[in-house]
Amino acid sequence: MNPILLKGNCHSDDRGNLKYNNDFDASEVKRTYIIENKSTVFKRGWQGHKVEQRWFSALSGSFQIQLIKVDDWEHPSGTLEPFVFQLESETLDVLHIPAGYISCIQAMEENSKLLVMADYLLGQISDEFRYTLDQFNCTK
Repeated sequence: MNPILLKGNCHSDDRGNLKYNNDFDASEVKRTYIIENKSTVFKRGWQGHKVEQRWFSALSGSFQIQLIKVDDWEHPSGTLEPFVFQLESETLDVLHIPAGYISCIQAMEENSKLLVMADYLLGQISDEFRYTLDQFNCTK
């Protein structure tokens, strides 16, 4: 399964704005947290999950998310081509990341906030894999 961007939308009227995503089913979400990178130069990567899946949504600002499908978690290839997504806070887009992917996350604006949702509780399983930033191409 490949990552999927579920497009959200925004309705504006004299009362203000309403951001929504009618295609996102949150029934599998068990845990949420927010990522705020220290700067727009910093890249948070590479880390991922063999079993867990994640959903990302920009709450403020914008992010570039790079994802790589990993087949060999002990000796992954450094030449894999990433999927690249841009998440903006103007609409409530949700990026679904299936199990089996690693990510590199970069804020594109200062004070950006990324909502992360996961389908396992913290400590429920041991499924976190981390690699050095230079092991994969994270320069797109």
